[in-house]
Amino acid sequence: MITNDPRPDPDQLLARVKSEEQQKLRGKLKVFLGYAAGVGKTYAMLEAAHQRKKAGVDIVVGFVETHGRAETEALIANLEVIARKSISYRGVILAELDIDAVLARRPQLVLVDELAHTNAPGSRHSKRFQDVEEFLLAGINVYTTLNVQHLESLNDVIAQITGIKVRETIPDSVIDQIDELELIDLPPEELLIRLKEGKVYVPEQASRAIQNFFRKGNLTALRELTMRRAAERVDDQMREYMQTKAIPGPWPATERLLVCVSSNPLAERLVRSTRRLADELNAEWLAVYVEVPEHAHLSEAQRSQITKTLLLAEELGGRSLTLSGRSVPEAILQYAHQHNITKVITGRSMRPRWKDILLGSIVDQLVRSSGHIDVYIVSSEDEARPYPPYLEAWKPHSPLTRYLWAVFLIFIATAIGNVVKTSISPTNLVMIYLLAVVITATYLGRGPSILVSLLGVLAFDFFLIPPYLTFAVADTEYFLTFITLFGVGLVISQLTARARDQAEVSKRREAETAILYALSRDLSVAEGLDEITGAVIESIDQTFGRDAVLFLPLSQGDNLLKPCTNNPNYEIDSNEMAVAVWAYQNAQSAGRGTDTLSAADSRYIPLKTPKGVVGVLGIKPRDPASYLPPDQRRLLETFASQAALAIERAQLAEQAQYTQLLTATERLQTALLNSISHDLRTPLVSVIGALSSLTNDETIMDAENRQSLIENALEEADRMNRLVGNLLNMTRIEAGVMQVVKQPGDVQDVIGTALESFGERISERRIEVDVPESLPLIPMDFVLIVQVLVNLIDNSLKYSHTDTPIQIRAFLTNDNAQIMVSDRGVGVPPGDLERIFDKFYRVQRPENISGTGLGLSISKGIIEAHGGRIWAEDRSGGGTIVSFTLPSETNSGTKA
Repeated sequence: MITNDPRPDPDQLLARVKSEEQQKLRGKLKVFLGYAAGVGKTYAMLEAAHQRKKAGVDIVVGFVETHGRAETEALIANLEVIARKSISYRGVILAELDIDAVLARRPQLVLVDELAHTNAPGSRHSKRFQDVEEFLLAGINVYTTLNVQHLESLNDVIAQITGIKVRETIPDSVIDQIDELELIDLPPEELLIRLKEGKVYVPEQASRAIQNFFRKGNLTALRELTMRRAAERVDDQMREYMQTKAIPGPWPATERLLVCVSSNPLAERLVRSTRRLADELNAEWLAVYVEVPEHAHLSEAQRSQITKTLLLAEELGGRSLTLSGRSVPEAILQYAHQHNITKVITGRSMRPRWKDILLGSIVDQLVRSSGHIDVYIVSSEDEARPYPPYLEAWKPHSPLTRYLWAVFLIFIATAIGNVVKTSISPTNLVMIYLLAVVITATYLGRGPSILVSLLGVLAFDFFLIPPYLTFAVADTEYFLTFITLFGVGLVISQLTARARDQAEVSKRREAETAILYALSRDLSVAEGLDEITGAVIESIDQTFGRDAVLFLPLSQGDNLLKPCTNNPNYEIDSNEMAVAVWAYQNAQSAGRGTDTLSAADSRYIPLKTPKGVVGVLGIKPRDPASYLPPDQRRLLETFASQAALAIERAQLAEQAQYTQLLTATERLQTALLNSISHDLRTPLVSVIGALSSLTNDETIMDAENRQSLIENALEEADRMNRLVGNLLNMTRIEAGVMQVVKQPGDVQDVIGTALESFGERISERRIEVDVPESLPLIPMDFVLIVQVLVNLIDNSLKYSHTDTPIQIRAFLTNDNAQIMVSDRGVGVPPGDLERIFDKFYRVQRPENISGTGLGLSISKGIIEAHGGRIWAEDRSGGGTIVSFTLPSETNSGTKA
């Protein structure tokens, strides 16, 4: 039974209430829509503004372009005009809408001309419709104008009609959110007259416009597009009102056709007939297939026929849709009432009349329950038809062993009945056979359960009703028992089988959900394009049984595609590659099963994201005659959407990593250049100056000054040698080629050697060394550890005062030898204690302290190569402590 609930849908009602609450705080937007410049949009807007002003509405002119028309300027004269904002761009002063001035004035209504206008660089928003959006959010009503060629969805159509690519466009969502739309129309002949009279453009511009854009054919086509777009908007508002008020409809304000398709080949004729009828009525149409539980057992041939029919509908310009429901008429009429369908087209049943009477007719149910919806019935002279979908389930089940089990259950039920018939009345024995019917319907299917119902009646009469072993009946009341037993058996078998079919449909949908979840999970954890492409291709193989290939651009913005697949037998020739490139460039599906390049072996789906097309997904069936059913096609499109988002995420991650690498490289190059320009150049200049003085014959120099120059040159050369050595050591550490040769070494000797390398630099500094006598020999690379100590001591010398001591301690802790270098210097900020071991990192000090920032970084690399650890910490009372540990082996030797 088909019923129409008069109550509004709760979800739609709630959404409507929320929308109305938001609209109370938001301003109202009215758009004056025209098909070309000069039809009178601005004039109509100004006239409407004057009418509102007479009604007491506070109105200002935010931005109105008069184009020098006297009649337009006369209408503005009596309105308050907000001064425009001047913006300088490339030496030209441009006048734009002053948003802040309008917001500060805060009128009830503001007039803003040319909604699709692109603002001058330096404006708050790039587009004027964004300025309007800000006014609406502030609660200010807006009147604005727009030409149809500026709608983004019509951009390609406009270019095809006029041969001109419109650059200034706005999203269609702006039109979808307007509160009022007024169509401003003018016959093309009158518009051309206005153009020639100079009322649209100046004479020179007008002549060029007539030759290019303003041709009569162009204007007629644009006029029709404008009227259609306005009608669509009005129709959307009408349907929204009907759904909110729960009006059952349809309201035949505009024709909307729906054709019912099935696995019957007659469905193709229905689709073609619907297309012709839609052309005659100039109406929108769609093809609908209803999937009911009884259709769960359709054959592959029938599913392929349904897919073929729906594809035909799309190729003919309609839309295809698959619905789910308990019955075909109920689902069709429910959708028709909700979407204001005015006509339903269906095919006449090819079954005998007695079957329609016995099993019911879809056509009869549609006609009886259609109400105000017209039902068109199309018949065919062809007699050869496959099983209709609703009869398919009544075909004998396979294998036949199910029927043998059904007979065996009747035998068991009869045997039990013979055992208990002396203690139970015959009418109660019927329950045993009903139990057999339920068991058969649950585990064996509808056909065996019907057989059990029939055999149960016969066995009950033959074995359990006197006179026994005969079909004669002594009491006529048993006829009612027989009929009831058979009828109840049929009902139980039907209901149980339907429950099984619904369970199978639910399992299939659950499986689709699980597949999507698994794909989402795999894509979320995949790192890099290789893992993402592998996950997508493997999921498509497992889900659809088809070979897949992903085409990715070689570089961003490149039209050359690189195929990625894990199937070596997937053949990609030049023709297939050309189809993939076309799909990528045009952002449309192409290839097999589409109306573009349909001779291709594969179907190519563009992977679209909000930022553009990131690749192409190619799908190739292993069986050339196989087509995906509608539900699997939708699932495949979902796969493509998820794959596109995952690929975009991976590409953005690669770009971020590349940007981070460039930033680090630039930082490294800057630090290196600073080091070379200062820390290397300074000693180099000193050496060159000393050598120049020594080699100048004209310079009179005594032995003491000569010796001082030589010592200074040697000191600076040694300093430069250490800097270059640090750079080379850092390079070896990063390349992993530094070799550590461990031998038992004396920590006292290491400290002494490090201090000797400083020479006169520490002659005036107090160095305190504390090494216990019991400290064993430590496995180390003697030369490298000396370099570590040299770097740490040098760091302390630079950042501490000359009158403070430097302490060096060594001791054992947890089987490790720990060496500490402490000073009473300026210390290290807490946030820099970890970063001072980074390459080229130097604590920012007001003092001009030389250095490359490599000493501590090199020390860290050497200590970690020994298996130890190095760290820095603040010293109590001021200063810094830098400590490092080396693994100690106490049995390797003892101190001499």
